[in-house]
Amino acid sequence: MTQKVVNIRVWDLPVRVFHWLSVLLLAGLWWTADQGEMDWHQLLAYSLLILLIVRIIWGVVGSDTARFTHFVHSPKRVIRYLQKTKQHGISTSIGHNPVGGYMVVTLITLMCLQLLTGLFATDEVFTEGPLFSLVSTDSALWLTWLHKKNFDLILVLAVIHILAVGVHIAKGDKILGAMFSGYKRLLVVEAPSLTFVPVFKAIAIMMIIAAVVVVYLMLPIIDML
Repeated sequence: MTQKVVNIRVWDLPVRVFHWLSVLLLAGLWWTADQGEMDWHQLLAYSLLILLIVRIIWGVVGSDTARFTHFVHSPKRVIRYLQKTKQHGISTSIGHNPVGGYMVVTLITLMCLQLLTGLFATDEVFTEGPLFSLVSTDSALWLTWLHKKNFDLILVLAVIHILAVGVHIAKGDKILGAMFSGYKRLLVVEAPSLTFVPVFKAIAIMMIIAAVVVVYLMLPIIDML
């Protein structure tokens, strides 16, 4: 008997926007730092700050597959998943699989660390983070060093993430397309019942966070451009 395959909504719009905007902002942050465009570097950093705060809040109050409780599992379950994958191969997951969930949390944590250290960083010439004056020069230089090294780690994990996606695609799990469309093709027996929170709630959260960040962090820089 042929099993029926259906399109199931897996990712909501806020999760997909966060994913792709994070990629674009990280690329922009690398380029502006490399070119010495520090005013624009800071503006992009504060844009990423808005995005991260909204994503963390959405990870608590958002749609089912957006919530951390949906994809952050115990180490024991991760080990069982890896053992099952080794025995039976990669299977299609509803949302992030147990290993992918840890990767998401790690990347979000590292991006938060990147933004935090950037607040104290200095290029020792023209640009200083807004909290530079709160620490000693030696501390600021160490945080600047950590800021640079942490970004290298983010790049390494991004490459690992891309390779993992490539393996999934090669095995028939079309996770890349799902991050664009929000939908996956699943067998009816695998299709879950998921709850999706209206997008306007994410927009409202974003507008509140953005208003605070723009007024206190971005406008002083924009006035100097």
